Amino acid sequence: MVRVPIYAHRGASAYALENSTAAFIKAIELGADGLEVDLQLTKDLVPIVTHDLDFWRLARTRRNVSSMLLAEVKKLKLGTSFLRLVNGDTILTFEEVLDFAEKNELSLNVELKETFINAPSQIDVLFKKSYTHLNIHFSSFHYEVLERIKKCNPMLQTAYIGTKKTNWEELGRLTAADTLHMHKRHYVQKKLDLAFQAYMPLRFYGINGNEKYLINPHPVVVGWITDFPEKVLTQQLKKEF
Repeated sequence: MVRVPIYAHRGASAYALENSTAAFIKAIELGADGLEVDLQLTKDLVPIVTHDLDFWRLARTRRNVSSMLLAEVKKLKLGTSFLRLVNGDTILTFEEVLDFAEKNELSLNVELKETFINAPSQIDVLFKKSYTHLNIHFSSFHYEVLERIKKCNPMLQTAYIGTKKTNWEELGRLTAADTLHMHKRHYVQKKLDLAFQAYMPLRFYGINGNEKYLINPHPVVVGWITDFPEKVLTQQLKKEF
């Protein structure tokens, strides 16, 4: 049986600070095949691994990512309490995560956030690279970003993150996307069949490991994105017994 790959959402973010080295190491320990990470651009157009547009939630500063230079970002201490000022994590660059993934033979699902929308020149620079040494794909809610990636490098794998407005009858029009990412609420037989007919593979996020369909998923599914990789792995292995 070919097992559907498991991507740890922002690393094993249920157990460690999201998008941190600790979360990535924990994801490996819990059996994840890959990491789902978020990418934003600094003022000097350096891609860094963080989800939000500002650092309030993780570093208690309202400054936007796009208003800060990388050198300023690297001085931030991240964490959920005042202890971050003593032993908090620091923001990782995309290059640092690429190195980590390569050394640990991890796949990467890289979500490009809103700072990429108005940065066509940086997209050109970033995606003219081959990344052939990695199992990597780039996802976004912003379809125009995927179009730009494909224009730069048609060989790179992309994924469109759909919403409730996604028209499942017209998936064939998503020519800049190789895969569709959807929340698990859309794991519905009719939608799965439509995607299969349109040759559009699916990855589902929001998976918690309790879903019964993990044992025998629809053949159109090529990935699970979860905060709990060990629970998803346990469910998938049930089919072997």
